[in-house]
Amino acid sequence: MSEFRIEKDSMGEVQVPAKAYYGAQTQRAVENFPVSGWPLHSGLIRAMGLTKFACATANHELGKLTGTGKNPLDGSQVKVLLAAAKEVSQGKFDDQFPIDVFQTGSGTSSNMNCNEVIANRAIELHGGDRFAAAKPIHPNDHVNMGQSTNDTFPTAIHVAVAIAIQEDLIPALKRFAASLAAKAEAWDQIIKIGRTHLADATPLRLGQEFGGLARQLEMSVERAQRALNAVLELPVGGTAVGSGINTHPEFGGRVAKVLAEQTGIAFVEAVNHFEANAQRDGLVECHGQLKTIASTLFNVSNNIRWLGSGPRCGFYEVKLPDRQPGSSIMPGKVNPVMCESMMQVAARVMGNDGCITASGAAGGQFQLNIMMPVMGQTTLESIMLLANVSNAFVEFCSDDMEANEEACEAGVEKSLSMVTSLNPHIGYEKASALAKEAFKSGKTIRELCTEQNILPPDVLKEALDPMSMTEPHA
Repeated sequence: MSEFRIEKDSMGEVQVPAKAYYGAQTQRAVENFPVSGWPLHSGLIRAMGLTKFACATANHELGKLTGTGKNPLDGSQVKVLLAAAKEVSQGKFDDQFPIDVFQTGSGTSSNMNCNEVIANRAIELHGGDRFAAAKPIHPNDHVNMGQSTNDTFPTAIHVAVAIAIQEDLIPALKRFAASLAAKAEAWDQIIKIGRTHLADATPLRLGQEFGGLARQLEMSVERAQRALNAVLELPVGGTAVGSGINTHPEFGGRVAKVLAEQTGIAFVEAVNHFEANAQRDGLVECHGQLKTIASTLFNVSNNIRWLGSGPRCGFYEVKLPDRQPGSSIMPGKVNPVMCESMMQVAARVMGNDGCITASGAAGGQFQLNIMMPVMGQTTLESIMLLANVSNAFVEFCSDDMEANEEACEAGVEKSLSMVTSLNPHIGYEKASALAKEAFKSGKTIRELCTEQNILPPDVLKEALDPMSMTEPHA
């Protein structure tokens, strides 16, 4: 059998790999865009299949596929068309989507790739010859019925992004929040010194510190939900420019309903199809929330990295699990690798936000945004990275962290900021002078106050009780 077969489209003949499910338009795009070697994200491919399933379902309900138009299908053909679309949505044909991410800005090449794969697979399921020139189930007339790339491709992006946030990112962030909350509870009675401006501050409990980190992750879960909410409106039904030409007035709403039923996500038809076709503001908003989550992950992991610094010449208030040797030249050295991994992910996502922002602002002219493939790819990459690194951090770092109570407690008594609790008794100016004298002499605040009989012993003991400093009191 020949390595290639000949396919035809409106521009003429094209050589296509002999056994490929795609056709001429896909092959042209493969040849036109030898840019990165990155195919579309698998999540987007599967969302395209699900979108086509929803479109075919809506067209069938409306009597369009089996109606009186050109080349109507019979019931058995509709059945296999739906089955083929569902197979694409299940990832069974990911390898049949070879087009580079950096392609035509509307995603037309990938939309046609999807149409061709579904049509040929449906023909095959129906017992026909998918290699024949005549297509009884046609990629444009049937699979793409009532659609334009301009409304279905961004719809698939929204679906893919929402699914990834719901199924991957939110569970990962909840898991991370729970891991930190467990440490906060376990370490609630461990007193340590606080730090502001990287300088010694008043005492707090290690559990309080980690409770703050846990709350950051809880807020990240809320931000992830807001990111999902930003992409719930679907452009499908607007077709080429938002006017809905060549589709039924109920089509967009019905597609959104099917997608909501299939995913459990509250997708709805866009309020205004001209906005929904032309702009990707919802995706920009979505990624803005992802950027904020990335900022949080960077901050949390960097704080944990600092708290684990040492083991002899750093803070070492938290013992991080040893994961791997840390140096090719320094024997025995172990580094906070999981923290560093998370910080790098965060930096990547922050950079991705620049791509999304520029694409949203500059890509949407008149009735179409022409930066959609890279916007979809980049957003899905950010979600994947944030989810994966959160899960890895919990599994290989945060769950197994241990408190170093000795190091925590050692810093408290030495801190000059212990003098803060004396303010109500001796005033700010005298307390400040004591702090300077203690630093100069190398003595602790307690030692100096005792020597100078600053306060009666029982009052001093109560005033310098570290635990009492960790809560407000009358």
